[in-house]
Amino acid sequence: MTADLSLLELILNASVLVQLVMLLLLVASLMSWTMIFRKHSTLKYARAAAEDFEEQFWSGQDLVSMFNRINAHAYDATGMERIFHSGFKEFARLRAQAGIEASAILDGSERAMRIALSREIDLLELHLSFLATVGSTSPYVGLFGTVWGIMNSFRALGNVSQATLALVAPGIAEALIATAMGLFAAIPAVIAYNRYANDVERLHNRYDTFIEEFAAILRRQIHA
Repeated sequence: MTADLSLLELILNASVLVQLVMLLLLVASLMSWTMIFRKHSTLKYARAAAEDFEEQFWSGQDLVSMFNRINAHAYDATGMERIFHSGFKEFARLRAQAGIEASAILDGSERAMRIALSREIDLLELHLSFLATVGSTSPYVGLFGTVWGIMNSFRALGNVSQATLALVAPGIAEALIATAMGLFAAIPAVIAYNRYANDVERLHNRYDTFIEEFAAILRRQIHA
């Protein structure tokens, strides 16, 4: 058998459609790995920032001085800092106005924190849907390339009088490369999506717990 079955030759000699499928899967894989590394850094920073802020918050620091410190660089605030800043800012604004009941002040402050929480979760979930899409569709895209390559191999058999393995092996091999590339793109994306979705959910619960605890502090403060 004289057919060259090296990986590069199989890719270069594949049909145009199969090559397009391989290129699409390669681009999807590169983009998903980029998102994986970026999301890893983002979530790592978010966890570290949450730990630092909680350590400062529960150290007994004055809330006003903490707010003033965060307010000086509010555009850089993230995570719990932004939630705290939004809630305390609304609390101070409503409390400075005359004729507003304590319950309305607390409701307004908690509502501001919930809005900030939603924005933070949206940022943390950014690009997760792309990873989910790559993980769920890449195997099927690779399977399409596989089916097309095998179909071409069997069509080539109709033009010869004697069928041999050497005639069909290159087409089947190039088809299986498409399947392998689909799995190579999908598996890391699925693993990363599941891991990061769990990390986001844990941060969401952590932020939500902080809102409840901070709201309780503000409630005691306003009734003191």
